[in-house]
Amino acid sequence: MRTAVVTGAARGIGRAIAERLAADFTHLVLVDVAPSLADTTLDLEADGIDVVAVQVDLTTDGGILAVIDALDGPIHALVNNAGITRDARLVNLGEEDFRVVLDVNLGVPLRLATAVEHWGDDATIVNIASRAYLGNFGQFNYSMSKGGVVGLTRALALDLAPAVRVNAVAPGLTATDMVETIPDEVIARMIAAIPLERMGRPSEIADVVAWLCSPESSYVTGQVVVVGGGRSLS
Repeated sequence: MRTAVVTGAARGIGRAIAERLAADFTHLVLVDVAPSLADTTLDLEADGIDVVAVQVDLTTDGGILAVIDALDGPIHALVNNAGITRDARLVNLGEEDFRVVLDVNLGVPLRLATAVEHWGDDATIVNIASRAYLGNFGQFNYSMSKGGVVGLTRALALDLAPAVRVNAVAPGLTATDMVETIPDEVIARMIAAIPLERMGRPSEIADVVAWLCSPESSYVTGQVVVVGGGRSLS
């Protein structure tokens, strides 16, 4: 049995990753704090996928333990996708805005990666960073957390080699529920700055994650793959 764990799996990129990995892994453990995780699980079960849902808050010790307890054997892939935003200009960011974003986006991937005691053969970790790790106006805390994810990825890749490969995927603007809260005129300006002239699709992010979790990327570790339609440094 090959097991993949996906956090933040209730919707958006996380759900797309879960659906894509269902083709490559025999057992999925899907994690999210949102009750809508049940919908993702039911849909996959209807397709005959062996899946376990763990609805928990991963910022708590109990949440991390619940994920570990849900495992029935070693992990072959851990995809740290769960993340949040609390966007504001730096002068308007409170201490809690920093703490919770760093705790979820950076602290949870670290705690999960270090909590796993049994890794399977050819095991992989894929951390979902963001193109925002290069810096985004109005996302000081988010950019800082995702920059930390990049550093964490490279540090873990060194620490866990050769048993576990660790890489990150940094999506650019992607069509998710989170984007729907951005005003249309702002979205238009963002798309205009993308060489491929459109937003990414969650399935396109999921395909890259699946490749990094596959034997086809067996000599790739410690890398950050920006999936942003050609917009990286600009």
